Amino acid sequence: MASSYYTNTLHVNFESVLAMDDLGMVPMFQALMASGLEGFLGCPAVIYEAALVDFFENASDRDDMVVSIVHGVTVEISEQLFAETFELSVECLSELSEIPKDLVFDARNIVSLSGEPVSMSRKKKEMKFEYRILCDILAKTISVNAGSFDALTMEKFMMLTAIICEVKINWNRVLFNILKDMVTAGSRQAKGYAVQISLLLENVPNFELGESSEFPSSKILTDKTVHRSLF
Repeated sequence: MASSYYTNTLHVNFESVLAMDDLGMVPMFQALMASGLEGFLGCPAVIYEAALVDFFENASDRDDMVVSIVHGVTVEISEQLFAETFELSVECLSELSEIPKDLVFDARNIVSLSGEPVSMSRKKKEMKFEYRILCDILAKTISVNAGSFDALTMEKFMMLTAIICEVKINWNRVLFNILKDMVTAGSRQAKGYAVQISLLLENVPNFELGESSEFPSSKILTDKTVHRSLF
């Protein structure tokens, strides 16, 4: 079922969350917006379930493009198209591992609930509430991890560091590589990006997608839902 592609996904209504009266949450979402991920995390939230099933059943990585057959029509998604659709940055660091270690240490202090540097081998409960939310967004919507979302991983923390320390990252390369992993046979990468793929398919000229459905409102972070998502 297509719903399995967005069971854990969190989408962001930036206008709503930035209007909150919360001295912790608002700066975090401002940093997330400044990172260049707004177009990806806050794009129109519409789902084409039948098209998504077709897409993942037939998709593969060919010549650095994601190619699939949806409703009998060949669909090609290039890295450039991906960047243009979600207005993603394509310059600066292409690898998260290139982030300076001193910034990683700074981030461990910034996000800490206790004041002691957060250990990257522990749980996210060591972090301030707003950064737990950020970790969930990164794990569920960006990395699309399978399994537990409570553990801090190196990848998750490097992404978090890039956002809160304003490190310029080629997010398009990071995200497109994850998409390619999703369609690679034998990959352990969980499938996701349901909203984003739906938008990419919607933009294909002269293509009849069929009936759409709204993304579940409970999975959209707003001023009313963001605090509930902590639990």
